[in-house]
Amino acid sequence: MTAIRVTGLRKRYGELEAVRGIDFEVAEGECFALLGPNGAGKTTTVEILEGYRDRDAGEVEVLGLDPQRGGRDLRERVGIVLQSSGHFRELTVREVLDLFGAYYPRPRATGEVIDLVGLPDKAGARIKTLSGGQQRRLDLALGLVGDPDLLFLDEPTTGFDPSARRRSWELIESLRDLGKTILLTTHYMDEAQNLADRVAILSAGRVLAAGTPDSLGGRDEGEAVIAFRPPPGTSLDDLPADLPGRPVPREDRVELRTTEPTRALHVLTAWALAGGEELDALTVTRPSLEDVYLRLTSAPQELTHA
Repeated sequence: MTAIRVTGLRKRYGELEAVRGIDFEVAEGECFALLGPNGAGKTTTVEILEGYRDRDAGEVEVLGLDPQRGGRDLRERVGIVLQSSGHFRELTVREVLDLFGAYYPRPRATGEVIDLVGLPDKAGARIKTLSGGQQRRLDLALGLVGDPDLLFLDEPTTGFDPSARRRSWELIESLRDLGKTILLTTHYMDEAQNLADRVAILSAGRVLAAGTPDSLGGRDEGEAVIAFRPPPGTSLDDLPADLPGRPVPREDRVELRTTEPTRALHVLTAWALAGGEELDALTVTRPSLEDVYLRLTSAPQELTHA
C-alpha cells in the first residue's frame, strides 16, 4: 500500500518556481527521507503534504486523501514534528501532552509517550525549565501523542548531542517497527543512512535522484577505495603488477581505486601472505551517501522563471 503519492507537483512564489514537477511515492510502514540544501523545495513539499499549503499543479495523495481537502479525517491520522516549536512555557510536560492528546480521538497514554521519548524524570517539570534537547524530545512527544499512522519529522535531531541523537534514532526505528510511516527531512547524511529505507535528493525544486541509501547515485556500483599501510621497506614498485587499478601514495598509506575490489584484495592479501607481512590499517570503502549528495547538489542546476 502507498501512504504518500506525489505526481507532477508544482508550487510557485511569484517568479520563483520552488517545486518543479516532482514525483515520488512512500510506502506504508516506510521511513522516507527528503534531502537537499536550503531552498531546494523540501519545506514547501512537506507543507503541501501536511495540508498547510496549496499546490499550483500536480496530484498529491496522503493516506488515501488529498491533503488540500482532507480536513479533520486526515489530521487525526498525521503527526507533525516541526523544526522549531513554541510551547506553553508555564505548563508541565505532562500537562501539555494531556492537552494536545485531548484533540485526538484515540491518543496514546501520556505516560507511555513520556517514557517513549525519554522524559520520565521531567514529566512534572515546567517546559521553560527544559534544556534545548529536552524541548526537542517534547516536540517529538507532541507528534506522537495522537498515535498517528504517518509522522512528518522536520530536522528532528537538530541541536542534539551524539548520545541524544542515537536515542532518537532508536525511537524512530521502533516507530517504524510498529508499522508507522515516517517522512523525514534532515541535513545529517548519517541520519538518513541509518534511518531511511529510501531517500530522494532535491535541488532547485527537482528530484535529482531517489533510491535506497546504499544504491543512490550508483554507490553500490561505483569505484571502491582500498587503503592500507605498506609493509616496512616496501615501495609502490614492490606491489603486485597485476592489481586491477593503479596504487597511489596518500601520506603514510597507499590507496587503490578499483571496480574490482574482490580481485584486488585477493591479489594484495596473497602477496602480503607470501611475504609473511601484514597490511596494516587495511580498509575498503565506497562513496558515502554524503559524497553522492555533494556531487549531485553541487552540479549546476537549470533555473526556471516565469
